Amino acid sequence: MKERDALTKPMYGLSFKLMSLGFKFRDLLRPRSNVLKEAGIEPGSVVLDFGCGPGGYIAPLVELVGPSGRIHALDIHPLAIHEVKKIAKRKRFENIETIESNCRTGLPDNSVDTVLLYDVFHDLVRPDEVLRELNRVLKTDGKLSFSDHHMKEEEVLQQMTGAGIFKFVRKSRKTYSFTKAD
Repeated sequence: MKERDALTKPMYGLSFKLMSLGFKFRDLLRPRSNVLKEAGIEPGSVVLDFGCGPGGYIAPLVELVGPSGRIHALDIHPLAIHEVKKIAKRKRFENIETIESNCRTGLPDNSVDTVLLYDVFHDLVRPDEVLRELNRVLKTDGKLSFSDHHMKEEEVLQQMTGAGIFKFVRKSRKTYSFTKAD
């Protein structure tokens, strides 16, 4: 197994394009801004969108963080990174950095206010490594906003808190919130 495929199952070009098309319809019917409201993102925040896919959250994130905030969009798939770069260029977003990676963000310790972990956790082959990396980059008072419709509530809570590095804060309508464990 190649290193880049170590943490997620591979997705090929056609599958990615079909997934992207499905997300565009989803986003029209259920705007991503409604999900992001639950994350409590404030102007000036630094956000990591882990598993950003084709960038459905990018535009509403830019609006939330404002010009003084920063968005790091990470995905293992080169087509996802390409799509996010296209969105940023087309809309003239200047506060977005893309990261093509399987897990490692390259970000400094304690540098992120909010991590978004949306609909990707079920695809991770070694989720414990991802959680350790997210814990490392998350600020002490930071939030991890989680959603994965492929998982049941009990599974979410066990997977996210089982290693003892995150603690459950609350369940909202569409997301779960976690913070670093003490």
